[in-house]
Amino acid sequence: MKSKSLLISGSLFLTLAVAFGAFGAHIVQDMLTPERFEVYKTGVEYHFYHAIGLLLIGVASFHLEKSVWLTWSSRLIITGILIFSGSLYILTLTDTGWLGAITPLGGVAFILGWIFFAVSASTGLKNNPNL
Repeated sequence: MKSKSLLISGSLFLTLAVAFGAFGAHIVQDMLTPERFEVYKTGVEYHFYHAIGLLLIGVASFHLEKSVWLTWSSRLIITGILIFSGSLYILTLTDTGWLGAITPLGGVAFILGWIFFAVSASTGLKNNPNL
């Protein structure tokens, strides 16, 4: 993804994280058991972390050579948000138990995304004496 696209995506995912957090605090909390609300909050928390991560990847990408590692790092982080946080939101709001089985796939996407970003950062710094 291009730097601009990453910054826009990160900003939009942060907007959604704030919306899901507010929805949870003002509406969902009264609908769920405390245990299920904790699961919902975990989805919001990881959504926030990785949306901020997308912004950081976007900023860093101005200083990194474009590579398959960099491209796939952002794709995997986005996939992780959608699968990990998305499945937790749906699971808690609809009591769709089978979604719990796919949640770890989102976690794996997060892990791989950060590993890919580390490889990109370690091998792809542009020739800049300030870095």
